[in-house]
Amino acid sequence: MKRLLAMTAILAFAHTASAFAADCSNAVKTVEQGKLTVAAYDYPPFSVTSGTGAAGIDFDIVKRAAQENCLEAVSLTLDPAATIQAVVSGKADVAIGSWNRTEKRAKAVSMSAPTYLDPMGIFSKEGYDSVDSFIGKNVGTVQGYLWVSELQKLLGPSLKLYPTPVALAQDLEAGRIDVAADGYNSGVYLQKTADAYKGIKIVLSKPDERVQASVQPAQAGVIYTKDNESLGAALDKSIKAQHADGSIVKALEAAGFDKKVADVGEPRMVK
Repeated sequence: MKRLLAMTAILAFAHTASAFAADCSNAVKTVEQGKLTVAAYDYPPFSVTSGTGAAGIDFDIVKRAAQENCLEAVSLTLDPAATIQAVVSGKADVAIGSWNRTEKRAKAVSMSAPTYLDPMGIFSKEGYDSVDSFIGKNVGTVQGYLWVSELQKLLGPSLKLYPTPVALAQDLEAGRIDVAADGYNSGVYLQKTADAYKGIKIVLSKPDERVQASVQPAQAGVIYTKDNESLGAALDKSIKAQHADGSIVKALEAAGFDKKVADVGEPRMVK
């Protein structure tokens, strides 16, 4: 009886393995056969690099896509700017690190289906949650952000621009400004892990047509080799499944984010 059970188990395992192999497609084109080379830089919790390789929300997303296509995900740790160049030059298949889907970026590389949002957050001691709360206040934000030009039109001289989020946070904590518009994701994570933004409440902005980033936040995605259709299809299929089974929202909530960050909507590119 035991021998029969053992033989049954072996056959079942063999059937599962062969079925997995049958489902796996070798049609995905990569830099190195059998591997998915992932260019990564340190931007936790999305991309976490160490001497042993990469981890984080983005890496888990591409690792699952790799496994579903019989590929081994291997990481290549680089500086932020070098990660995209690694894909352009053919040294890596994908680049991770919460890269926004933009029209300019899509001219040099391809972008996967959206993984999560990169929304505008409102930072204040009072817990403000709308653009209306900016009116009559001293407001700060960081140069180069998507919402800067619209806030300048709305607030005029009441808006102060900062070179970095650190400088912005320092003035906010010190009370030199009343409220700030900054990246929700990075703010929440730094507050949770690095004791940043002491005494500050960070909330998602309510939609306001005057500031389009509050209505349609930028979508993040995985960068991959330009026009590699087989890789793009594999990534998009996996990302769709990871949204459907709740994997992505669970990872985001575990990092401390509002589950709305996973509600990406239809794919779009930032101009």
